[in-house]
Amino acid sequence: MGLKKIERMVTLSGLTPILFDRYSGNNKEQLDVMDKVYLEGKNLVLPSTNLLSFLSAMNTESATQRVIGRGYKEVCKAALSYVTIEPYLIHFTRKGKDLSVESAGLEVHQAVAKIMKGKLSIPNPKERPMLSVPWELSFKLSLLETPELNEVLLRKIFEIGGSAVGIGTFRGVFGKFTVTQWE
Repeated sequence: MGLKKIERMVTLSGLTPILFDRYSGNNKEQLDVMDKVYLEGKNLVLPSTNLLSFLSAMNTESATQRVIGRGYKEVCKAALSYVTIEPYLIHFTRKGKDLSVESAGLEVHQAVAKIMKGKLSIPNPKERPMLSVPWELSFKLSLLETPELNEVLLRKIFEIGGSAVGIGTFRGVFGKFTVTQWE
């Protein structure tokens, strides 16, 4: 007996601005602030791996951890194994139109994070590109249902996690969304 496959078209609509902090590939190279966005050509995108991390991360708080609480790790593993999100680079849109670097109206968000080194708190100034609302992400989601993860639970994780955790960097404050399509 095989696993039941569910396929849905999903749209997430931003409730708060989203911050970007693309990694340069090494710790020594610091990117210019506007180079921290993800691009496909000139269009702003979000790699689907960021949404999979939203569902399955165990080293930082994931939506699954927030929704499930105790026992969340088995659901995270199921999400990582049995959820597929396509395309790999999901285009940001506004009112159905792709957002380019020029059309997005990106702003620079400045904040100071505190990094603890022993008993010392060291300020770490950060500048990140910020995309204001409205923004949307639409993608195809596939799920092979398992005893740990079915469609009802997955949708609940997206719905609650979207407003409680969000996506992008500085989650919880930025990158909050609502699910506006699941069909």
